[in-house]
Amino acid sequence: MSKKYHFWITGCQMNYADARRVATQLESMGYQETLTPEEADVIVLETCTVRQQSEDKAYNKLHSLRPLKERNPELTVAVMGCVVGVRGNEALEKQFPFVDVFMEPATDGLPLISQLSQEADKNLDDQETAARHALLDGEVILPDSQRGELVTAPVSIVYGCSHACSFCIIPQKRGIERSRPVGAIAAEVRSLVAQGVKEVMLLGQIVDRYGYDVPDGPDLADLLTVLNGIEGLLRIRFLTSHPSYMTDKILQAVADLPKVMPHIEVPIQSGDDEVLVHMKRGYDQQTYRSLIERIRRIIPDVGINTDIIVGFPGETEAQFQNTYDLLADLRLDKIHLARYSPRPGTVSARRMADDISDEEKRRRFQLIDDLNRDVSEVKMQRWLDQVVEVLVEETQKERWRGRTPQGKLVFFDDPRELKGALVKVRITHAGPWSMSGEAVDRPGARSNGVSAPDSIPLALVS
Repeated sequence: MSKKYHFWITGCQMNYADARRVATQLESMGYQETLTPEEADVIVLETCTVRQQSEDKAYNKLHSLRPLKERNPELTVAVMGCVVGVRGNEALEKQFPFVDVFMEPATDGLPLISQLSQEADKNLDDQETAARHALLDGEVILPDSQRGELVTAPVSIVYGCSHACSFCIIPQKRGIERSRPVGAIAAEVRSLVAQGVKEVMLLGQIVDRYGYDVPDGPDLADLLTVLNGIEGLLRIRFLTSHPSYMTDKILQAVADLPKVMPHIEVPIQSGDDEVLVHMKRGYDQQTYRSLIERIRRIIPDVGINTDIIVGFPGETEAQFQNTYDLLADLRLDKIHLARYSPRPGTVSARRMADDISDEEKRRRFQLIDDLNRDVSEVKMQRWLDQVVEVLVEETQKERWRGRTPQGKLVFFDDPRELKGALVKVRITHAGPWSMSGEAVDRPGARSNGVSAPDSIPLALVS
Protein backbone atom coordinates (compact mmCIF):
# COMPACT_ATOMS: atom_id res chain seq x y z
CA MET A 1 0.00 0.00 0.00
CA SER A 2 1.40 3.41 -1.00
CA LYS A 3 2.04 6.02 1.62
CA LYS A 4 -0.11 9.15 1.78
CA TYR A 5 0.41 12.83 2.45
CA HIS A 6 -1.98 15.55 3.58
CA PHE A 7 -1.62 19.33 3.17
CA TRP A 8 -3.25 22.03 5.29
CA ILE A 9 -2.79 25.39 3.59
CA THR A 10 -3.71 28.91 4.63
CA GLY A 11 -2.70 32.36 3.39
CA CYS A 12 -1.88 33.79 -0.02
CA GLN A 13 -1.73 32.13 -3.41
CA MET A 14 2.04 31.98 -3.12
CA ASN A 15 1.58 29.54 -0.25
CA TYR A 16 -0.44 27.29 -2.55
CA ALA A 17 2.30 27.47 -5.17
CA ASP A 18 4.97 26.64 -2.57
CA ALA A 19 2.90 23.73 -1.27
CA ARG A 20 2.46 22.36 -4.77
CA ARG A 21 6.24 22.29 -5.27
CA VAL A 22 6.64 20.20 -2.11
CA ALA A 23 3.77 17.97 -3.21
CA THR A 24 5.66 17.39 -6.46
CA GLN A 25 8.60 16.01 -4.48
CA LEU A 26 6.32 13.76 -2.43
CA GLU A 27 4.52 12.49 -5.54
CA SER A 28 7.89 11.73 -7.16
CA MET A 29 8.68 9.55 -4.10
CA GLY A 30 5.47 7.58 -4.57
CA TYR A 31 3.27 9.32 -1.99
CA GLN A 32 -0.39 9.90 -2.79
CA GLU A 33 -2.58 12.74 -1.58
CA THR A 34 -5.31 12.21 1.00
CA LEU A 35 -7.85 14.75 2.19
CA THR A 36 -8.10 12.99 5.56
CA PRO A 37 -5.26 13.79 8.00
CA GLU A 38 -5.94 10.62 10.01
CA GLU A 39 -5.03 8.54 6.93
CA ALA A 40 -1.77 10.39 6.24
CA ASP A 41 1.79 9.23 6.80
CA VAL A 42 2.99 12.80 6.24
CA ILE A 43 1.13 15.99 7.24
CA VAL A 44 2.42 19.33 5.98
CA LEU A 45 1.14 22.66 7.28
CA GLU A 46 1.65 25.68 4.98
CA THR A 47 1.29 28.72 7.24
CA CYS A 48 0.75 32.48 7.08
CA THR A 49 1.65 35.33 9.46
CA VAL A 50 0.51 38.39 7.52
CA ARG A 51 -1.97 39.09 10.32
CA GLN A 52 -2.17 37.90 13.92
CA GLN A 53 -5.38 36.02 13.14
CA SER A 54 -3.56 34.01 10.46
CA GLU A 55 -0.70 33.16 12.83
CA ASP A 56 -3.11 32.13 15.60
CA LYS A 57 -4.93 29.89 13.13
CA ALA A 58 -1.69 28.10 12.29
CA TYR A 59 -0.77 27.58 15.96
CA ASN A 60 -4.25 26.25 16.75
CA LYS A 61 -3.97 23.76 13.91
CA LEU A 62 -0.54 22.67 15.13
CA HIS A 63 -1.86 22.08 18.64
CA SER A 64 -4.67 19.97 17.20
CA LEU A 65 -2.13 17.63 15.58
CA ARG A 66 -0.37 16.72 18.83
CA PRO A 67 -2.88 13.96 19.76
CA LEU A 68 -2.62 12.52 16.26
CA LYS A 69 1.16 12.36 16.54
CA GLU A 70 0.94 10.79 20.00
CA ARG A 71 -1.37 8.06 18.69
CA ASN A 72 0.86 7.47 15.67
CA PRO A 73 4.55 8.18 16.42
CA GLU A 74 5.47 7.11 12.86
CA LEU A 75 3.55 10.09 11.48
CA THR A 76 5.79 12.81 10.02
CA VAL A 77 4.63 16.37 10.75
CA ALA A 78 6.19 19.22 8.77
CA VAL A 79 5.59 22.96 9.02
CA MET A 80 6.47 25.43 6.28
CA GLY A 81 5.66 29.01 5.34
CA CYS A 82 5.88 32.35 7.05
CA VAL A 83 5.39 31.06 10.61
CA VAL A 84 8.78 29.42 10.16
CA GLY A 85 10.37 32.31 8.27
CA VAL A 86 14.00 32.53 7.19
CA ARG A 87 15.64 33.33 10.52
CA GLY A 88 15.61 30.05 12.34
CA ASN A 89 12.96 28.12 14.24
CA GLU A 90 14.45 27.47 17.67
CA ALA A 91 11.42 28.94 19.46
CA LEU A 92 9.04 26.85 17.36
CA GLU A 93 11.00 23.67 18.07
CA LYS A 94 10.63 24.29 21.80
CA GLN A 95 6.92 25.10 21.55
CA PHE A 96 6.10 22.20 19.22
CA PRO A 97 8.62 19.40 19.91
CA PHE A 98 6.46 16.84 18.12
CA VAL A 99 7.05 18.55 14.75
CA ASP A 100 9.64 16.64 12.72
CA VAL A 101 10.57 19.20 10.07
CA PHE A 102 10.46 22.99 9.80
CA MET A 103 10.88 24.46 6.30
CA GLU A 104 11.40 28.05 5.21
CA PRO A 105 8.99 29.80 2.83
CA ALA A 106 9.53 29.13 -0.89
CA THR A 107 11.19 25.85 0.07
CA ASP A 108 12.00 23.15 -2.44
CA GLY A 109 11.03 20.46 0.05
CA LEU A 110 14.56 19.15 0.63
CA PRO A 111 14.37 19.15 4.46
CA LEU A 112 11.27 16.97 4.31
CA ILE A 113 12.67 14.79 1.52
CA SER A 114 15.83 14.26 3.57
CA GLN A 115 13.81 13.29 6.65
CA LEU A 116 11.65 10.81 4.75
CA SER A 117 14.63 9.37 2.91
CA GLN A 118 16.50 8.73 6.15
CA GLU A 119 13.46 7.08 7.67
CA ALA A 120 13.11 4.84 4.64
CA ASP A 121 16.85 4.09 4.65
CA LYS A 122 17.12 5.24 1.02
CA ASN A 123 20.03 6.88 -0.72
CA LEU A 124 19.77 10.49 0.44
CA ASP A 125 22.00 11.86 -2.30
CA ASP A 126 19.74 10.41 -4.99
CA GLN A 127 16.65 11.89 -3.39
CA GLU A 128 18.23 15.32 -3.05
CA THR A 129 19.46 15.21 -6.65
CA ALA A 130 15.96 14.35 -7.89
CA ALA A 131 14.42 17.13 -5.80
CA ARG A 132 16.89 19.73 -7.01
CA HIS A 133 16.43 18.62 -10.63
CA ALA A 134 12.66 19.06 -10.36
CA LEU A 135 13.19 22.49 -8.84
CA LEU A 136 15.55 23.62 -11.59
CA ASP A 137 13.71 22.37 -14.64
CA GLY A 138 10.28 23.41 -13.38
CA GLU A 139 8.66 19.99 -13.65
CA VAL A 140 5.41 19.82 -11.72
CA ILE A 141 3.52 16.70 -10.70
CA LEU A 142 0.00 17.63 -9.67
CA PRO A 143 -1.88 15.42 -7.19
CA ASP A 144 -4.13 12.86 -8.85
CA SER A 145 -7.21 14.82 -7.77
CA GLN A 146 -6.01 17.91 -9.69
CA ARG A 147 -4.71 16.40 -12.93
CA GLY A 148 -7.16 17.31 -15.66
CA GLU A 149 -9.30 19.13 -13.10
CA LEU A 150 -7.27 22.20 -12.11
CA VAL A 151 -8.11 25.04 -14.54
CA THR A 152 -6.10 27.89 -13.04
CA ALA A 153 -2.87 27.56 -11.07
CA PRO A 154 -0.55 29.93 -9.19
CA VAL A 155 3.10 30.08 -10.27
CA SER A 156 5.68 31.90 -8.15
CA ILE A 157 8.11 33.94 -10.25
CA VAL A 158 9.91 36.01 -7.60
CA TYR A 159 10.46 35.04 -3.98
CA GLY A 160 10.93 37.34 -1.02
CA CYS A 161 10.87 41.13 -1.03
CA SER A 162 13.50 43.87 -0.91
CA HIS A 163 11.07 46.80 -0.55
CA ALA A 164 10.27 46.81 3.17
CA CYS A 165 7.02 48.64 3.89
CA SER A 166 6.83 49.61 7.56
CA PHE A 167 3.77 47.41 8.26
CA CYS A 168 4.87 44.29 6.39
CA ILE A 169 6.45 41.18 7.93
CA ILE A 170 7.09 39.43 4.59
CA PRO A 171 10.73 40.56 4.05
CA GLN A 172 11.62 39.09 7.46
CA LYS A 173 9.73 35.89 6.78
CA ARG A 174 10.51 35.26 3.11
CA GLY A 175 13.90 36.96 2.79
CA ILE A 176 15.33 39.16 0.08
CA GLU A 177 14.06 39.26 -3.47
CA ARG A 178 15.05 36.33 -5.72
CA SER A 179 13.74 36.01 -9.27
CA ARG A 180 13.35 32.58 -10.79
CA PRO A 181 14.94 31.95 -14.22
CA VAL A 182 12.63 32.42 -17.21
CA GLY A 183 13.36 28.87 -18.36
CA ALA A 184 12.33 27.32 -15.03
CA ILE A 185 9.09 29.31 -14.98
CA ALA A 186 8.28 28.42 -18.58
CA ALA A 187 9.00 24.74 -17.89
CA GLU A 188 6.66 24.79 -14.90
CA VAL A 189 3.92 26.42 -16.93
CA ARG A 190 4.33 23.90 -19.76
CA SER A 191 4.17 21.09 -17.23
CA LEU A 192 0.97 22.51 -15.72
CA VAL A 193 -0.60 22.93 -19.15
CA ALA A 194 0.26 19.32 -20.02
CA GLN A 195 -1.77 18.30 -16.96
CA GLY A 196 -4.83 20.33 -17.95
CA VAL A 197 -4.20 23.81 -16.54
CA LYS A 198 -5.53 26.59 -18.80
CA GLU A 199 -4.61 29.74 -16.85
CA VAL A 200 -1.66 30.71 -14.66
CA MET A 201 -1.43 33.42 -12.03
CA LEU A 202 2.15 34.71 -11.79
CA LEU A 203 3.00 35.60 -8.19
CA GLY A 204 5.43 37.84 -6.40
CA GLN A 205 5.29 39.93 -3.28
CA ILE A 206 6.06 42.75 -5.73
CA VAL A 207 5.55 40.97 -9.02
CA ASP A 208 6.47 43.91 -11.24
CA ARG A 209 9.97 43.88 -9.68
CA TYR A 210 10.60 40.54 -11.37
CA GLY A 211 14.18 40.54 -12.70
CA TYR A 212 15.34 43.55 -10.69
CA ASP A 213 17.81 41.36 -8.81
CA VAL A 214 19.41 40.11 -12.04
CA PRO A 215 21.67 42.72 -13.69
CA ASP A 216 20.67 43.18 -17.34
CA GLY A 217 18.23 40.31 -16.94
CA PRO A 218 14.68 39.95 -18.29
CA ASP A 219 11.83 41.90 -16.71
CA LEU A 220 8.17 41.01 -16.22
CA ALA A 221 7.24 42.16 -19.73
CA ASP A 222 9.89 39.87 -21.22
CA LEU A 223 8.61 36.94 -19.16
CA LEU A 224 5.02 37.61 -20.23
CA THR A 225 6.14 37.56 -23.86
CA VAL A 226 7.75 34.14 -23.43
CA LEU A 227 4.78 32.63 -21.62
CA ASN A 228 2.34 34.06 -24.16
CA GLY A 229 3.88 31.70 -26.72
CA ILE A 230 3.19 28.49 -24.76
CA GLU A 231 0.82 26.28 -26.72
CA GLY A 232 -2.32 25.23 -24.86
CA LEU A 233 -2.13 28.05 -22.31
CA LEU A 234 -5.21 30.25 -22.59
CA ARG A 235 -4.76 33.00 -20.02
CA ILE A 236 -2.05 34.71 -17.95
CA ARG A 237 -2.54 36.98 -14.93
CA PHE A 238 -0.09 38.41 -12.40
CA LEU A 239 -0.15 39.92 -8.90
CA THR A 240 0.62 41.83 -6.77
CA SER A 241 2.11 44.95 -8.36
CA HIS A 242 3.61 48.02 -6.69
CA PRO A 243 2.85 51.50 -8.11
CA SER A 244 6.53 52.48 -8.20
CA TYR A 245 7.52 49.61 -10.53
CA MET A 246 4.56 49.42 -12.92
CA THR A 247 6.27 50.50 -16.15
CA ASP A 248 4.75 51.42 -19.48
CA LYS A 249 6.63 48.44 -20.95
CA ILE A 250 4.68 46.08 -18.67
CA LEU A 251 1.39 47.84 -19.41
CA GLN A 252 2.05 47.70 -23.15
CA ALA A 253 2.75 43.96 -22.87
CA VAL A 254 -0.63 43.51 -21.19
CA ALA A 255 -2.27 45.50 -23.99
CA ASP A 256 -0.46 43.69 -26.82
CA LEU A 257 -0.21 40.05 -25.72
CA PRO A 258 -3.51 38.21 -26.33
CA LYS A 259 -3.12 35.71 -23.49
CA VAL A 260 -2.29 38.33 -20.83
CA MET A 261 -5.52 39.46 -19.24
CA PRO A 262 -6.45 43.16 -18.82
CA HIS A 263 -6.52 42.79 -15.04
CA ILE A 264 -4.17 44.79 -12.80
CA GLU A 265 -3.77 44.45 -9.03
CA VAL A 266 -1.98 47.60 -7.81
CA PRO A 267 -2.38 48.43 -4.09
CA ILE A 268 -2.24 52.00 -2.83
CA GLN A 269 -2.83 51.10 0.89
CA SER A 270 -3.71 54.72 1.80
CA GLY A 271 -4.84 57.84 -0.02
CA ASP A 272 -3.07 60.23 2.35
CA ASP A 273 0.48 61.36 1.60
CA GLU A 274 1.63 61.53 5.23
CA VAL A 275 0.33 58.06 5.97
CA LEU A 276 2.05 56.77 2.81
CA VAL A 277 5.35 58.20 4.09
CA HIS A 278 4.86 56.43 7.42
CA MET A 279 4.06 53.24 5.53
CA LYS A 280 7.31 53.66 3.52
CA ARG A 281 5.45 53.07 0.29
CA GLY A 282 7.63 55.36 -1.83
CA TYR A 283 4.95 57.34 -3.74
CA ASP A 284 2.20 59.89 -3.09
CA GLN A 285 -1.47 59.86 -3.95
CA GLN A 286 -1.01 62.06 -7.04
CA THR A 287 1.54 59.59 -8.42
CA TYR A 288 -1.01 56.83 -7.92
CA ARG A 289 -3.75 58.85 -9.62
CA SER A 290 -1.44 59.40 -12.59
CA LEU A 291 -0.67 55.67 -12.74
CA ILE A 292 -4.36 54.76 -12.84
CA GLU A 293 -4.90 57.25 -15.66
CA ARG A 294 -1.96 55.74 -17.56
CA ILE A 295 -3.20 52.18 -17.06
CA ARG A 296 -6.63 53.10 -18.37
CA ARG A 297 -5.17 54.91 -21.38
CA ILE A 298 -2.90 52.02 -22.42
CA ILE A 299 -5.40 49.23 -21.58
CA PRO A 300 -8.86 50.74 -22.18
CA ASP A 301 -10.87 47.65 -21.13
CA VAL A 302 -8.83 47.04 -17.96
CA GLY A 303 -10.12 45.96 -14.56
CA ILE A 304 -8.13 47.50 -11.69
CA ASN A 305 -8.10 46.24 -8.10
CA THR A 306 -6.37 47.77 -5.10
CA ASP A 307 -5.57 47.15 -1.42
CA ILE A 308 -6.36 49.46 1.49
CA ILE A 309 -5.32 49.33 5.15
CA VAL A 310 -7.57 51.30 7.52
CA GLY A 311 -6.56 52.35 11.01
CA PHE A 312 -2.82 52.63 10.39
CA PRO A 313 -1.06 54.13 13.47
CA GLY A 314 -1.79 57.83 13.74
CA GLU A 315 -4.34 57.89 10.90
CA THR A 316 -6.60 60.85 11.63
CA GLU A 317 -10.19 61.20 10.52
CA ALA A 318 -9.07 63.73 7.88
CA GLN A 319 -6.41 61.32 6.57
CA PHE A 320 -8.96 58.53 6.36
CA GLN A 321 -11.26 60.89 4.46
CA ASN A 322 -8.47 61.50 1.94
CA THR A 323 -8.38 57.76 1.29
CA TYR A 324 -12.15 57.60 0.98
CA ASP A 325 -12.22 60.56 -1.43
CA LEU A 326 -9.46 59.10 -3.61
CA LEU A 327 -11.32 55.81 -3.94
CA ALA A 328 -14.57 57.62 -4.69
CA ASP A 329 -12.80 59.58 -7.45
CA LEU A 330 -10.94 56.66 -9.04
CA ARG A 331 -13.84 54.18 -8.91
CA LEU A 332 -11.65 51.09 -9.05
CA ASP A 333 -13.14 47.68 -9.73
CA LYS A 334 -12.43 46.04 -6.39
CA ILE A 335 -10.94 47.06 -3.05
CA HIS A 336 -9.27 44.43 -0.87
CA LEU A 337 -9.68 45.79 2.66
CA ALA A 338 -7.76 45.10 5.86
CA ARG A 339 -7.76 46.57 9.35
CA TYR A 340 -4.26 47.36 10.54
CA SER A 341 -2.77 44.89 12.99
CA PRO A 342 0.81 45.25 14.27
CA ARG A 343 3.20 42.45 13.36
CA PRO A 344 6.10 41.96 15.81
CA GLY A 345 9.41 42.97 14.27
CA THR A 346 8.05 45.44 11.73
CA VAL A 347 8.94 49.13 11.78
CA SER A 348 5.38 50.18 12.53
CA ALA A 349 5.13 47.78 15.48
CA ARG A 350 8.47 48.94 16.92
CA ARG A 351 8.09 52.68 16.46
CA MET A 352 4.37 53.48 16.19
CA ALA A 353 1.57 53.09 18.70
CA ASP A 354 -1.45 51.12 17.53
CA ASP A 355 -3.63 54.02 18.63
CA ILE A 356 -6.78 53.51 16.56
CA SER A 357 -9.43 51.56 18.43
CA ASP A 358 -10.80 48.36 16.96
CA GLU A 359 -14.25 49.92 16.91
CA GLU A 360 -12.96 52.86 14.83
CA LYS A 361 -11.08 50.53 12.49
CA ARG A 362 -14.26 48.58 11.91
CA ARG A 363 -16.22 51.78 11.23
CA ARG A 364 -13.72 52.95 8.64
CA PHE A 365 -13.59 49.47 7.13
CA GLN A 366 -17.38 49.44 6.75
CA LEU A 367 -17.48 52.90 5.11
CA ILE A 368 -15.03 51.85 2.41
CA ASP A 369 -16.67 48.45 2.04
CA ASP A 370 -20.01 50.20 1.41
CA LEU A 371 -18.35 52.49 -1.13
CA ASN A 372 -16.79 49.48 -2.81
CA ARG A 373 -20.16 47.80 -3.13
CA ASP A 374 -21.88 50.93 -4.49
CA VAL A 375 -19.18 51.60 -7.09
CA SER A 376 -19.00 47.97 -8.13
CA GLU A 377 -22.75 47.67 -8.48
CA VAL A 378 -22.87 50.64 -10.86
CA LYS A 379 -19.82 49.53 -12.85
CA MET A 380 -21.11 45.99 -13.28
CA GLN A 381 -24.26 47.30 -14.98
CA ARG A 382 -22.20 48.16 -18.08
CA TRP A 383 -21.92 44.45 -18.81
CA LEU A 384 -25.68 43.88 -19.04
CA ASP A 385 -26.65 42.43 -22.44
CA GLN A 386 -22.95 42.32 -23.40
CA VAL A 387 -21.21 39.15 -24.58
CA VAL A 388 -18.17 38.31 -22.45
CA GLU A 389 -15.57 35.57 -22.73
CA VAL A 390 -15.56 33.32 -19.67
CA LEU A 391 -12.94 30.75 -18.73
CA VAL A 392 -14.99 28.07 -16.98
CA GLU A 393 -13.32 26.96 -13.73
CA GLU A 394 -15.80 24.73 -11.91
CA THR A 395 -19.40 24.16 -10.89
CA GLN A 396 -20.90 25.88 -7.86
CA LYS A 397 -24.41 24.97 -6.73
CA GLU A 398 -24.91 23.15 -10.03
CA ARG A 399 -24.04 26.22 -12.12
CA TRP A 400 -20.89 26.83 -14.13
CA ARG A 401 -18.55 29.38 -12.58
CA GLY A 402 -15.82 31.30 -14.39
CA ARG A 403 -14.22 34.69 -14.95
CA THR A 404 -14.02 37.33 -17.64
CA PRO A 405 -10.67 38.72 -18.81
CA GLN A 406 -11.09 41.51 -16.24
CA GLY A 407 -11.54 38.96 -13.45
CA LYS A 408 -15.31 39.41 -13.08
CA LEU A 409 -17.12 36.37 -11.71
CA VAL A 410 -19.80 34.89 -14.00
CA PHE A 411 -22.31 32.09 -13.40
CA PHE A 412 -24.39 30.34 -16.06
CA ASP A 413 -26.40 27.18 -16.61
CA ASP A 414 -25.47 24.69 -19.30
CA PRO A 415 -25.85 20.88 -19.40
CA ARG A 416 -22.58 20.34 -21.30
CA GLU A 417 -19.16 19.56 -19.84
CA LEU A 418 -17.44 22.94 -20.02
CA LYS A 419 -14.65 22.88 -17.44
CA GLY A 420 -11.56 24.55 -18.89
CA ALA A 421 -13.41 25.94 -21.91
CA LEU A 422 -13.53 29.54 -23.07
CA VAL A 423 -17.23 30.26 -23.51
CA LYS A 424 -18.99 33.35 -24.79
CA VAL A 425 -21.74 34.33 -22.36
CA ARG A 426 -24.38 37.02 -22.74
CA ILE A 427 -24.87 38.77 -19.39
CA THR A 428 -28.50 38.88 -18.24
CA HIS A 429 -28.00 39.89 -14.61
CA ALA A 430 -25.30 41.93 -12.86
CA GLY A 431 -24.86 42.31 -9.10
CA PRO A 432 -22.07 44.05 -7.20
CA TRP A 433 -19.79 41.00 -6.98
CA SER A 434 -20.87 38.65 -9.78
CA MET A 435 -22.89 38.32 -12.98
CA SER A 436 -24.97 35.62 -14.61
CA GLY A 437 -25.97 34.88 -18.17
CA GLU A 438 -26.35 32.30 -20.92
CA ALA A 439 -23.97 30.79 -23.45
CA VAL A 440 -24.61 32.52 -26.78
CA ASP A 441 -23.87 29.47 -28.93
CA ARG A 442 -27.12 27.82 -27.82
CA PRO A 443 -29.81 30.52 -27.50
CA GLY A 444 -33.23 29.08 -26.75
CA ALA A 445 -31.88 25.54 -26.48
CA ARG A 446 -34.01 24.77 -23.45
CA SER A 447 -37.20 26.41 -24.63
CA ASN A 448 -37.37 25.12 -28.23
CA GLY A 449 -36.47 21.50 -27.56
CA VAL A 450 -33.16 21.60 -29.41
CA SER A 451 -30.71 19.16 -27.87
CA ALA A 452 -27.30 20.51 -26.83
CA PRO A 453 -24.15 18.44 -27.37
CA ASP A 454 -22.79 16.54 -24.38
CA SER A 455 -19.40 18.21 -24.48
CA ILE A 456 -17.59 21.15 -25.97
CA PRO A 457 -13.97 21.51 -27.12
CA LEU A 458 -11.66 23.25 -24.66
CA ALA A 459 -11.41 26.28 -26.89
CA LEU A 460 -13.32 29.42 -27.72
CA VAL A 461 -17.01 28.94 -28.40
CA SER A 462 -17.72 31.32 -31.27
